[in-house]
Amino acid sequence: VFGKDISLILILKNLSFEHKTVKVDISASTILYTRRTVAEILKATTSVDLGSKQGKHIRLKIPYSYYGKHLTTDKRIQVTALCEVMHMSGIKLLVEKTIILEDTNIIIKIPRRVVVNKAATLEISYANPLPEPVSCCVLLVTLMNQQVKIHLARLAPRERSKIYFEFTPRRTGPLQLQVDFSCDKFSHVKGFVTIAVAPA
Repeated sequence: VFGKDISLILILKNLSFEHKTVKVDISASTILYTRRTVAEILKATTSVDLGSKQGKHIRLKIPYSYYGKHLTTDKRIQVTALCEVMHMSGIKLLVEKTIILEDTNIIIKIPRRVVVNKAATLEISYANPLPEPVSCCVLLVTLMNQQVKIHLARLAPRERSKIYFEFTPRRTGPLQLQVDFSCDKFSHVKGFVTIAVAPA
């Protein structure tokens, strides 16, 4: 989840009966959806001794403080581990993992029954998933081909807040509601819901 530290485990297993020493170069970068690198956020080298048929785990943590300011709206991180078997010429193995961080959920609660030409109230709840405060918070609500921009108070670390939004549907049938939350530390966290408008 975006805002939390990322925990990873690299599992190495020696499939032979001979003792092996493996040099592991690990790196992590924030990337775009096109896989283009934005910024390198972690680089580490370690050496692992593996006995006959032995397996070992290498634990890796990428704190939010490493990736937060380098993440794009794609919220992708590419982690690579280049594993080289020492004293055996040219035996290398590349392991790659692309992590797509989940956004904090926007929760939209709608009344059990929404009726045409009658005012209805929605509850929109939004959160700051980060371990630091956020400001310049804006909620963009799109409904019935109209957009409403709502400026919100700053949010403390990990704080969740809610607003109430009133509207009057002018026709029956399905209505699409889209909510877009942005602030100074991240942007375009989206929420969608379809509202079924009943006849009067």
